[in-house]
Amino acid sequence: MDRALTRRAEQLAERREPFVHATVVRVLRPTSAKVGDTALVLADGTIEGFVGGDCAEQSVRTYALQAIERAEPMLLRIVPFGGEEDRGVVTVQNPCLSGGMIEVFLEPVVGAPRVYVEGEMPISAALKRLGAQVGLDMVAVAGGDFEPEPRDLALVVAGHGREELPALRAGLEAGMPYVGLVASRRRGVGVLGELKGDGVAQELLDRIDTPAGLDIGARTPEEIALAILARIVQIRRAPKQQVTAVDPVCGMTVTVTPGTPSAERDGETVYFCCDGCKNAFAHA
Repeated sequence: MDRALTRRAEQLAERREPFVHATVVRVLRPTSAKVGDTALVLADGTIEGFVGGDCAEQSVRTYALQAIERAEPMLLRIVPFGGEEDRGVVTVQNPCLSGGMIEVFLEPVVGAPRVYVEGEMPISAALKRLGAQVGLDMVAVAGGDFEPEPRDLALVVAGHGREELPALRAGLEAGMPYVGLVASRRRGVGVLGELKGDGVAQELLDRIDTPAGLDIGARTPEEIALAILARIVQIRRAPKQQVTAVDPVCGMTVTVTPGTPSAERDGETVYFCCDGCKNAFAHA
């Protein structure tokens, strides 16, 4: 990987932004890619670098996003026509290729999801201990004195004190995927009422999970922590829906991202694998 891409990868890792390091490891010509070509695929589908032409990039983008979601590496083989399946290799037919074959190794770089824990109760300690064991980055916070980042996973408020209100507000306003309050049902209703009285919108209050975690009959701090972490893992592993479309010119399935070529016809948006297909569609 050249220096510019290396620096870019370091920047993304420092900002905890997930990406895929894509490397061409094998080719059968004719193809524009060569062994050793590399690119970074960002979580929004942006590709920085080169691993083949527009059509190959579409397949790399689609499966790189899957690699990020699963946090697992993948060997992708792109062929122009149906090929034999090999164990451990994902083979995809790409009708745009000019007769060659490309194999690309997709290596996701995904940092441990961050989970904030407010409070110093026994449940808080159990959460931080067990959470680290399941691969989560557990961070202790006090009240609302923290700045959630867009890719942070969860906030669990277990302080049973005055600091829980600003912490809950901070997590809700940041749009964190999971916000849990450790409390009895009765006390949870009271806390929600206080937040509502402070002007927190009902649609935000509806996102608070209280009592926090899955209902498994937990009683001890460790059992309660386990129930909460199970719910957080459930949210973390929930499949993310990729929006796809079929290019009407070449028949290729493309993943729709902000940069996907598109055109409007008869009130509908049509997506293409590359500008060449888009231009052909416009002149058809």
